[in-house]
Amino acid sequence: MTEGPNRADSGRSHETDGGVTTTGDANVTEPTDIAEAPEVTESTDGQDSSALRQIATVAGMEFRLSVRNRWAVALAALFTLFASLIVGFGASSVGPVRADAVIVSMASLATYLLPLAALVFGFDAVVGAEERGWLDIVFALPVSRARVVVGSYLGRAVTLVAATSIGFGIGGILLFSVASSANTVLYATFLLGSVALGLGFLAVGVFVSSVVGEKTHALGAALLVWVWFVFGHDLLALGLVAGSKLPQSALSVMVLSNPVSVFRVFVLSGIDSTGGGLATVVGESTLSMPLLAVAATVWVVVPVAAAARAVRHRSL
Repeated sequence: MTEGPNRADSGRSHETDGGVTTTGDANVTEPTDIAEAPEVTESTDGQDSSALRQIATVAGMEFRLSVRNRWAVALAALFTLFASLIVGFGASSVGPVRADAVIVSMASLATYLLPLAALVFGFDAVVGAEERGWLDIVFALPVSRARVVVGSYLGRAVTLVAATSIGFGIGGILLFSVASSANTVLYATFLLGSVALGLGFLAVGVFVSSVVGEKTHALGAALLVWVWFVFGHDLLALGLVAGSKLPQSALSVMVLSNPVSVFRVFVLSGIDSTGGGLATVVGESTLSMPLLAVAATVWVVVPVAAAARAVRHRSL
């Protein structure tokens, strides 16, 4: 690609190699697609389609970066390993009840593993790009900051969904190979709930990244978020349940206020099983599947929208 004199005089060296730009720091590589894509400069006709193309461009860059950085492989391998271990240890006795127990064990694992993996994957979406200097380049272009955040989330979301589906999908294949009578609908529900749980915590991680000024602080905040939703919220809820007789509406709000609890209700409501943590509250709640689906969607949309709004006021 030939650059004009005005680009040469910008005071910042650029070398391109296969769609990757190397800035002044030799260790920093970012795709140049957004700078080269003609649709990014559209400002008059087809604004809606232009916005979608801009978001898709950023999402594609994020996805390629995650693949290049081995994030997709690492996440898929992690989920495959733990799912295979659970199936190997728990599915030795073939039968529908035993197979359901294996799925419940996998769901219990997902409540700890998926939120942590998603938060770690998303905590540097904004602050990490800022420290690498990439946001300075992107935000200098005629593209909305909000669209950059949404595109960054979508690109990472595709990676996380693929890794979750591959990892737990392989676990499901192993389970059905040793327990042919396993509940297919229950496992599909578990897989769908796992994807929704990961997307929700990825959105929370992106929000944390947009409001924190340093990468180390963002990691610390993400870990605190994980501790709260996985442990703290359950302890508080159980204390309230044990100390007072709460109405059904309060129990429902308690469940919906935590994406982990939403996941537990969504997956475990179809079987006669008691899980850990907020399972006692889950058993008494009367939440419908459509309401749980809406709650899971809200846990994705609201944090991403808040991150897009916060990044507009972020000083670089």
